[in-house]
Amino acid sequence: MKKYYIFLLSLCFLSTAQAQTKCSEANSDMNYAYSHVKSAYDSNNVSDLKYFAHRSLEAMNRVAPILKDCDCQPTLSIVERGIDLLSKVDPSESWEDGRFYVKRARELAREGIVSLDNCTQISVEEEELLSLEMEQSALKQKQEELKQQQQELQQRMVAQQQKEIEIQKELLITSYDSALSSNLKSYNEALSNCECNSQLDKPNLNITEVMKLENAKIKATYIDKIKSLSAQYILKLENCLTQESYSNVDD
Repeated sequence: MKKYYIFLLSLCFLSTAQAQTKCSEANSDMNYAYSHVKSAYDSNNVSDLKYFAHRSLEAMNRVAPILKDCDCQPTLSIVERGIDLLSKVDPSESWEDGRFYVKRARELAREGIVSLDNCTQISVEEEELLSLEMEQSALKQKQEELKQQQQELQQRMVAQQQKEIEIQKELLITSYDSALSSNLKSYNEALSNCECNSQLDKPNLNITEVMKLENAKIKATYIDKIKSLSAQYILKLENCLTQESYSNVDD
């Protein structure tokens, strides 16, 4: 009978230990939930508020089945209330409305951490480890935020560089187009002065397509157009002079 009692006591202890171990698996996500909902509460715009609230909601949804499995009903009740509140953040239309739910969820997340301690009955060493995990979690979150800020900065720099390149191209095209127009005007005036009944037309250029070219290619394109225009001018001038010579011979 005594051996049977010891066996039952050991079995109960083992079951309790296993339950505590299972409950301790929720520690990390519980702290993630609190960390993210705190970030949501500290955010100053609705976009960040919803983003961190959603991250906290995901963590609480991971915690709930663990608490149910380890029979930590008090903490489970807190987490379920937190889930209900956080699920109302995303549909919120304003920052103030979302922050109202976030504030209450933050308090519940804090209560959930304390309540979970009662289920896990963690030791001093485990508390120190939990504190370290919280610090690491906060550091990881900060690193993620810095990484996101760096990516956004890089995107803005790339956009700015692209804008500067486009402005340089526009100035280059304007300069070459002005030179082309100036040559065209001079050639047509010369043809008119020579009493040639012929004028040159400005070459057609698709500016949208030209903008896609590199600067060197843009320069080469306009030089080719100017060369072609010069060749047409010389040809028209020669034809005009030839016709004039024939006309003088006939006279």
